[in-house]
Amino acid sequence: MNKNNKGLTRRTVLSGAAAVGFSGLARAQQPAEVKVGLIVPLSGIYTRPGQVMKMGAEMGIDHINKQGGIKALGGAKMKLVVIDCGDTTEKAKNAAQRMVAQESDLVAATGAYLSSFTLAVTEVTERAELPVLTLSYSDLLTERGFKYIFQTAAPASRQSELGLPTLMKLAESASGKRPKTVAMLMDNTATSIATAKALKEKLFAQEGLQLVVEEIWTPPLSDATPLIQKVRSARPDLLLFMPNAVSDAKLGLEKINEFGLGQGKIPTVSFSITIAEPDMLQSVSTDAVQGIMTIVANWGSKGQEDLIAELKAKYKEPWATQNVVSTYGDMWLMKEALEKAGKADRQAVAQAFRTMDAGPSKYYPGGELKFDEKGRRVGAGVVIVQWQNGVPVTVYPPDLAQATPFWPKKS
Repeated sequence: MNKNNKGLTRRTVLSGAAAVGFSGLARAQQPAEVKVGLIVPLSGIYTRPGQVMKMGAEMGIDHINKQGGIKALGGAKMKLVVIDCGDTTEKAKNAAQRMVAQESDLVAATGAYLSSFTLAVTEVTERAELPVLTLSYSDLLTERGFKYIFQTAAPASRQSELGLPTLMKLAESASGKRPKTVAMLMDNTATSIATAKALKEKLFAQEGLQLVVEEIWTPPLSDATPLIQKVRSARPDLLLFMPNAVSDAKLGLEKINEFGLGQGKIPTVSFSITIAEPDMLQSVSTDAVQGIMTIVANWGSKGQEDLIAELKAKYKEPWATQNVVSTYGDMWLMKEALEKAGKADRQAVAQAFRTMDAGPSKYYPGGELKFDEKGRRVGAGVVIVQWQNGVPVTVYPPDLAQATPFWPKKS
């Protein structure tokens, strides 16, 4: 081999080594894992919903990672970071501040169950430019001009607009007449306030309903007796009972039955998943909740049988509430955004959410995997759930229904 050939050989080897080095560097730049956050109440009176949201997130992460992780990032695995936001707005704000300070490599988060908590949390995450998905209902969440919040649920006013007319039609078709009077018992959380505003300003008049009782409490409820006494005196055609704490819901149901108003004597409807939590059966019998309905943003439905079965086997949960299904869906929505972004960067993920147009939603009722300029999911629908034979099942919309709804007969 002559000197020139030796030179060429040496250059070729060096060139090849450099190529290998650059290739290795490119692989090294791909993260081995991508952190996403879950900020929910895991202490205090709202612990139960937070625990269930954690179950949904864990299942979603597990399924995504087992199916190859984030393909656009070389198969990077998603890692869940869980933060307890406590049971007050102040605790939630402090938790959010700790999250953005201590977990600077989060690319997205979801939470925070109660709308009041989510309002406080997203004041912090907005300044940190951390994109946050939420199933919280309050209209205010996406009325503040924020650019880093994305609401997967239909806002409370829209849920009222979609749900109440459907209930009235159901009542008329089942009983032959429409309810004319209504009582409303609600807590003063942001979700309940937003729901009540839409009902009182527009929907009661539209549906020919006269509000005969309105009572508001601050959670936790200490005694439901005065509330239910007023309902018993008024004997409305319909009771709207809207608690957001499990303990409040249990107290209310206990008194409804103690005063002889349960089992369809006054048809009861909620705008909260709380009334359909398994914990309700610790306080009252299955007969006592029979027929009670609630209008919610999501629930375990037809087509999700495998997910529900796994939830039962893994966590011993009797059914899949909105908290499981939506938070599970949020993990897949984050994966979709990461695939679209092509990098583990919160600005890129936020932009991916803003420009997403991924077709029909799979883990949220109705609409598209697409957000409008406010951050609201386009075409988001509602689910009506009814207690039937000791289980709250989806009865509306028809394409998701697990059973046929019925209207309790007032007696």
